[in-house]
Amino acid sequence: MPEYLIYFNQQWVGDHDEEWYQGRVAPSRAVIAELQAAGQLVYAGGLVEEVEEAFSADQTSGELLFTDGPFVETKEYLGGLTIVDVPDEETARMWAGKIAVGCGWPQEVRQFKPGSVKQ
Repeated sequence: MPEYLIYFNQQWVGDHDEEWYQGRVAPSRAVIAELQAAGQLVYAGGLVEEVEEAFSADQTSGELLFTDGPFVETKEYLGGLTIVDVPDEETARMWAGKIAVGCGWPQEVRQFKPGSVKQ
């Protein structure tokens, strides 16, 4: 079955108070539980919001360099992701919609290339 990445950039979340975020916990966890029960969840998780804790590895110059911070300076950065293993795009769309509703912010969906390495 094809695998899809469902993800969001942190900036898509918007500014909300702590009560609003707490109100998203149960609905978003319910979607993940539903994905697990369907046997279609590969992985789901949010990322640490402090982008300065990121680091990059780059060997394009011929020498491997590790740099603190993101690879490029950008105004948007990945906030979290879910990987699903589903029969078709229609099912990926359905899960992306449920995740968007559960979280309360937009999600983008991309299919992994066929032949991607799985554990």
